[in-house]
Amino acid sequence: MISPRKPLRVAVVGGGVTGLTAAWQIQRLGHRVTVLEAGARAGGVVGGQRLGAWLQEMGPNSLLESSPEIATFVDDVGLAPRRIYAAPAAKQRYLVCGGRPVALPTSPGAFLRTPLLSVRAKLRLLLEPLWRRAPANAEETLADFVRRRLGQEFLDYAINPFVAGIYAGDPERLSVRHAFPRLHALEQEYGSLLLGALRRRNSNGGPKGRIFSFPEGLGEIPRALQARLLDPVLLRTRVTALRRAGIGWRLALEQRGAPGEADFDLVVCALPADALAGLDFPELAPDANLRLLTDIPHPPVVSVFTGHRREDVTHPLDGFGLLVPAVEGGRILGTLFSSTLFPGRAPDGHVALTTFVGGTRQPELAALDDAALTAVVQEELGRLLGVGGTPAIVRLQRWRRAIPQYALGHDRFLAAIGRLEAAAPGVFVGGNCRDGISLPNCIAAGHRLAAAVRRHTQS
Repeated sequence: MISPRKPLRVAVVGGGVTGLTAAWQIQRLGHRVTVLEAGARAGGVVGGQRLGAWLQEMGPNSLLESSPEIATFVDDVGLAPRRIYAAPAAKQRYLVCGGRPVALPTSPGAFLRTPLLSVRAKLRLLLEPLWRRAPANAEETLADFVRRRLGQEFLDYAINPFVAGIYAGDPERLSVRHAFPRLHALEQEYGSLLLGALRRRNSNGGPKGRIFSFPEGLGEIPRALQARLLDPVLLRTRVTALRRAGIGWRLALEQRGAPGEADFDLVVCALPADALAGLDFPELAPDANLRLLTDIPHPPVVSVFTGHRREDVTHPLDGFGLLVPAVEGGRILGTLFSSTLFPGRAPDGHVALTTFVGGTRQPELAALDDAALTAVVQEELGRLLGVGGTPAIVRLQRWRRAIPQYALGHDRFLAAIGRLEAAAPGVFVGGNCRDGISLPNCIAAGHRLAAAVRRHTQS
């Protein structure tokens, strides 16, 4: 075993938020870390583009202060003074119902009056504590889980659009145990989602966590992490294979098109599923590789950023955004009211919207050319939000393989990663196909990988 007394040479393969967080934490343990990133910039899908007074987020648009660890992370990385919380006007959420935006209820009285659910569906929700829990190891889709506990209408007008907003996915395919482990845990621990949510709320003083970002968007996170690394991130550097080299590992590289090699004591892999699947471990048994990860579905998604004169939009945009249930038959997944959320996203007298198209629901729409896709978005925004006129700005960000879908059978992918780590001591694997898809999940995954390195050097 490697002695923990001397600094180790650690390669972090993948310069997204997970890899950068892992590298920073491993560096804080006293080791020398090199981050190798195949792309032209670090940060992965997290980043923004400043276009004069407009700010377009390329991927995630906000971060939820969902735990003390997130607040500590922001403090430690030096971004606390730059944190800006979502405007009070952004608290409202809209769902499309009957072809128009309807605000989600925020009080018991509003719940009783909302047209989103019928009287029968509302009574069905109140009966939820009566239903028996499923076996802990049951393999169940999110849709079957919700139908069983909450009913079809709640699935159609709450869960389906919510899943579209988070995963760009389909609740009929996602595993409740893997994609929404907190829901699964509530049923297993309390026997009821409603009672479990009430007890957890009462035990911790109520729901906490505010939505926030930074003046230049979430891209400030990877930039702050990079600034804290002693060695620069090696961009346009693709790792193709790993071979044993003594008690460490030799990495085969393609660096700006030129082949090369580099030796490290430990290797942390923080890559998307397809990149993990492409890593070659020629000395390992065939079942100890990650090629199976190519089977994880990743639907295409296009993020369409549009700017408009305020007078060209009739909706008050007094909220976070709107989501479109599949039963409503729309051609978009949802729209964020970007300039309502945070200042500095649009010039004075204008508003910025970010609309998502494609996903598991309608992947064919994501394949449209820019002009056709822009026309679709403009028609939908006109129908739902009263957007007219010519946009002041339009920018598209295409993600051909956007978000890994934690579908039924996801256990086999996790097992493949476990087999690799067991067969390759000193190699640690993390990323959004294993640790969760949200930005807080990515930050937590970086800390988990660093903790695994610490345990390995101390064992």
